[in-house]
Amino acid sequence: MTKNKHQKNQGKAYFFAILSVLFWSTAASAFKLTLDYVSFIQIVFLASLTSTLILFCILSIQGKISAVLTSTKREFMFSAFLGFLNPFLYYVILLKAYSILPAQIAQPLNFTWPIMLVLLSVPLLKQKVPPYSLLAMLISFAGVYLISSEGDPFDMKFSDPLGVFLALGSSLVWALFWIYNVRDQRNEIVKLFLNFFFATLFATLLMFAVSGFEAFPMFGVFGGVYIGAFEMGFTFVFWLKALQFSSSTDKVSNLIYLTPFFALLLISLILDEYIHMTTLLGLFFIIGGIFMQKRIEKRKGGL
Repeated sequence: MTKNKHQKNQGKAYFFAILSVLFWSTAASAFKLTLDYVSFIQIVFLASLTSTLILFCILSIQGKISAVLTSTKREFMFSAFLGFLNPFLYYVILLKAYSILPAQIAQPLNFTWPIMLVLLSVPLLKQKVPPYSLLAMLISFAGVYLISSEGDPFDMKFSDPLGVFLALGSSLVWALFWIYNVRDQRNEIVKLFLNFFFATLFATLLMFAVSGFEAFPMFGVFGGVYIGAFEMGFTFVFWLKALQFSSSTDKVSNLIYLTPFFALLLISLILDEYIHMTTLLGLFFIIGGIFMQKRIEKRKGGL
């Protein structure tokens, strides 16, 4: 009976994990399509607002609104800080990168956050980086170079250095958010709701400061709502469910590395971008370096 229950729960874990991967795989295409109708700032506002409303409904169903209302001043301040990092700053930088770069370049470059996490662990967690970790990072950054070359690795220059810098910068912000977020032991849905609530406030202020509130085109609204629902709100909850049901986080966490490959397939089919061989090769280098780093962490007991 216990074995059957375990197998059933693991099956649920895989279901929610694969569902999350499929939705996250659509994000790059959704970003580029929506950017045709609204600015990257407007997308951050629409998506953050949508996700906030979704998470509020989930908290209401779970009866956890009181956990939000009883948060201390310090917890609210910490949520404001985390919400500024992610989703606000993270998506402002990432979507600006998508507005500059082809989707096949921005998407895999953004996937370097596990390597950025290792780099940030040196100043923030006082970790030492062993030689094998340096090799893993070099492998991943070789992949970054290949992807950034846009099909011409021997040209020795990037077609858009600012876009590459922003895409890599977004992964750095995500890694920074991850380090601080794991220190917060509150309920994950409560934390997510407050992060998105404050991000919506920041996005509203940025909208007023930059462009004001103008009428949103219908397709822009649809795109922003889709991103808020399936790149952020529902999908974050699905991923948490996958981790909750799984007997081991490794069993589902490794599935996340399917995301950029599915994303490239959709980018090719939906956006009609020609996928450079250097993009695929670079992506293999990045993920190869990440897996090498994960093996090193297992041997030394993790970060």
